[in-house]
Amino acid sequence: MAIKFGTDGWRAVIAEEFTFANVRLVTQAVANYLRNARGTGEVIIGYDNRFLAPEFAAAVAEVLAGNGFTVYLPERAVPTPVTAWAVKKYRALGAVMLTASHNPPVYAGFKFIPDYAGPAVPAITAAIENEIAAVTGKEKIDSIELGKARQRGLIKELDPREDYLTYLEGIIDVDAIKKARLKVVVDPLYGAGIDYLDEFLQRAGCQVHTIHNHRDPLFGGGLPDPGVNGLKDLAWQVRDTGAEVGLALDGDADRFGVVDGDGTFLTANEVLYLVLAHLLEYRRFRGPVARTVATTHNLDRLAAAHDLRVIETPVGFKYIGEALRMHQCILGGEESGGLSIRGHIPEKDGILATALVAELLAVTGRGLKNILLDLQRRYDRLVSRRLDLEVTPEVKDRILNQLPSLSPAKIGGVPVTGRLTVDGVKFLLEDGSWVLLRPSGTEPLLRLYVEAPDEGRLQLLQEDMRSILRL
Repeated sequence: MAIKFGTDGWRAVIAEEFTFANVRLVTQAVANYLRNARGTGEVIIGYDNRFLAPEFAAAVAEVLAGNGFTVYLPERAVPTPVTAWAVKKYRALGAVMLTASHNPPVYAGFKFIPDYAGPAVPAITAAIENEIAAVTGKEKIDSIELGKARQRGLIKELDPREDYLTYLEGIIDVDAIKKARLKVVVDPLYGAGIDYLDEFLQRAGCQVHTIHNHRDPLFGGGLPDPGVNGLKDLAWQVRDTGAEVGLALDGDADRFGVVDGDGTFLTANEVLYLVLAHLLEYRRFRGPVARTVATTHNLDRLAAAHDLRVIETPVGFKYIGEALRMHQCILGGEESGGLSIRGHIPEKDGILATALVAELLAVTGRGLKNILLDLQRRYDRLVSRRLDLEVTPEVKDRILNQLPSLSPAKIGGVPVTGRLTVDGVKFLLEDGSWVLLRPSGTEPLLRLYVEAPDEGRLQLLQEDMRSILRL
């Protein structure tokens, strides 16, 4: 079995590949990588609310301590962005975060967060994979039992919640939120974000009603995914309580979900659009904007209106994080629900994102859909959608072989004006529409992203692209 770090770490089914033996093996590989790159020092551990998460965290701590590292081990779940923030706060060498994010409850995951407090870039994950290969089968795993490691001072307690919330109060306009006295429903989806966003908003004077705020490794029988299908309870609670907004986090609180006051779900693309407009018009931020190749070009229209550059990256927040670090981008976002801003960590943070939504509601005094309509009038807003096409492995291989030479002159009757291969194949059209085709790296799926001026044009582009691909 080859353990691979994908878009955001290693994920596997608990008790099949994600076993204590494999977790110790991967931890030994991380220890070897750190010792070779930086020497020994302090490492932080974070984990979510999944089955055996505290026990897996203890196993990680024992191996790191056995390799001479001092380990900060929390007694309860910590969100991914808070774990990353703690790396920066405490100047640690890095962190191990045990999470499968929004994946089904049978999964667990392992990700390494380097000292810059963002997702590990491919060069780092490749180095760790090389160490995994070197350790596999050699039984060279050094470990100290947890009690002995504590006695030697190699294990330290850590609860970063208060420090993080204090920090968040320093970058969010809490005074504006206090004046607005918002009524908010918060849904952490049984995840690691419990007692973070709701506590922050309560301290900011909001009337907060929280649902799904206890640990449940089965996530109420659903997925800890703050998409439209996972937030039906939140939408109902918003309507029932008369709240201005519903704010949700995924299983490790790095992604966000937003429901307007009438129960309407807002897509991540719409939220990114709203937040960027808020940063530009209220905060007066100026600088580049980073988005993935699959994320809305509404951000481009806003940026162009303010003479700002847009940096387009492959899919994966590790690339957005790199743009935030290297180019001082004012916002980095992805259509799957990731967001961070300049001055914060280069890691997606659902707590920060939803706090910013509360801030923009407070300063505008208007509903989110009304603000979107206003932006649409000013910038001719595009509508977007992702379509996941299930295909056989044979069809997927056919499409993959077809992509390098695929270059239609028109799609949906509209001339193609550009062809990009940043990640998959993306076609830019004369009317501002675009079409992106990306194969899934792990499933028999093709992802078809389309953005167009209206629903009719969007559906036409979807249908024509499927016809071109013979799907």
